Amino acid sequence: MPKKEIILVLIVAFLIGAIGGAFFLDPIYDELPAVVGAFERSMPNNEETLYLDLSSSVNIDELKDNLSATEGFKSFNEESITIPLWTFNEREHDYFESIVGNIDSHYKNYNITSSEIQITLEENYTSTEALKSFSDWYKLVYGGTLSYAQVHARLVIDSASLDTFENNLLERGIVASHIEGPIQDSINNVNSTMLTNTQFTLLCGGLGVVVALLGIYIDSVVPAYRRFRKFLGDKRKR
Repeated sequence: MPKKEIILVLIVAFLIGAIGGAFFLDPIYDELPAVVGAFERSMPNNEETLYLDLSSSVNIDELKDNLSATEGFKSFNEESITIPLWTFNEREHDYFESIVGNIDSHYKNYNITSSEIQITLEENYTSTEALKSFSDWYKLVYGGTLSYAQVHARLVIDSASLDTFENNLLERGIVASHIEGPIQDSINNVNSTMLTNTQFTLLCGGLGVVVALLGIYIDSVVPAYRRFRKFLGDKRKR
């Protein structure tokens, strides 16, 4: 086959491979993390941890009761609260640093940033109680009320029930800010090794070229392979 025709065939083969990869194989390739995640869901005793950032307006007790009644529930813990205020000057920052720990003995730890107060709660101490004690102190000192706060909770569930809990939370307008566990680890590992869409498309195009080359030279490769096998057979007989 003339060189020009070979080049044309290879170009067409690359385009067909790339187009086929982009439109037919790439959607299947993109589902690989979901397939791996589904496998992890089927494994017994796997657990997922969902970290939730909830508005203080959410009825935490009702949410906990609903989640605990769902199959696959393990535990639900309110871990900390964040109270956004105004941008502190240095004197105000130092004042909050010195006073917050004395507001409530159940504050396990706290951190003061430039515009908010983050409080870690003792075990079995609720965000409602923590916000009430802080709100009472704030009203006494500043004469106002808190307009907003955020509750940070940790939900532990069976991996097999992850979809159920995600849908349950989504119906309430809640999306986990972070998920840890075998499913998420597997998905992250697969995502980290996967090719980009462009790389996958180019790979499919390259495979198309390889297949075309095999088709072009198959007539010369097969006889050469047969002669090679015959040569080995003759050599053994000697």
